[in-house]
Amino acid sequence: MSYVSFVFRSYFGYSRPEAERLMLRVHNDGRAVVATGNREEMERHVEAMHGYGLWASIAKADE
Repeated sequence: MSYVSFVFRSYFGYSRPEAERLMLRVHNDGRAVVATGNREEMERHVEAMHGYGLWASIAKADE
């Protein structure tokens, strides 16, 4: 769990409390929205998370 928090802080630049909140959401709910943006940018984020050994996917935001 600390590794996920570390990745969120180092890659996305989240503060420690926000990274831990998101990590707990992943831990408890199985998912968390950690970034939003255009598809190309999100594909880069997913690839980066895979590079860190984390599972990540893209989903279209609810409108």
